[in-house]
Amino acid sequence: MTSAFDDEVLTAAKSYFRFVKRLVDDAVAQLSERQLHFALDGETNCIAVNMKHLAATFRSRWTDFLTTDGEKPWRDREDEFTDSLAGQDLAADWEDGWSRLFAALDELDGSQLTDRVAIRNQPLAVHESIVRSLVHASVHAGQILLLAKHLAGEPWRPVWTAATPRQ
Repeated sequence: MTSAFDDEVLTAAKSYFRFVKRLVDDAVAQLSERQLHFALDGETNCIAVNMKHLAATFRSRWTDFLTTDGEKPWRDREDEFTDSLAGQDLAADWEDGWSRLFAALDELDGSQLTDRVAIRNQPLAVHESIVRSLVHASVHAGQILLLAKHLAGEPWRPVWTAATPRQ
C-alpha cells in the first residue's frame, strides 16, 4: 500500500532529476563542440566525459533496476572516462541514460521505496538508491556547470535562475 508521502517522495525525486538535467542541458547549449571536449588538465574530465560517464552510470543502475545489480557486467567503466563521443553521438548517449532513469522511476510506486536493490552487491533500499543517484548526478552537474560557465565566458546566460525544481 502506498501513502501520499511515498508518492510525493517519488514525485520530488523525478522533479529534482529533471531539474539537474535541465541545468546541464541549458549550460551545454551555450557551448561549442570544442568547448565540450576541453579539459583543464590531464587530471580533469571534460564536459563530454562527465556526460558520458553519467549516462553510462544511469544505464547500468536503472536498467532492470528492481531485479539486477546496478553494476551491470556489460558496463565498461574505463571507457566512460575516454573522450570518444561527440556531436549527435554524445547527445544520443546522454538522452539514453536519462531516459532509462526516468523510465525506471516512472515504473515505481511509493510502496516500493523500502524494497531492496543492489549496487555492487551492496543492498540498498530503493529510496536510498534514488538519493545516491541524485547526489551522483548533482556532483557531476556541478562540475559541468562550473566548467561551462568558465568556458562560455561572456555572454554566459545563468542556468540556475532559468529553472526551478518543480517545473
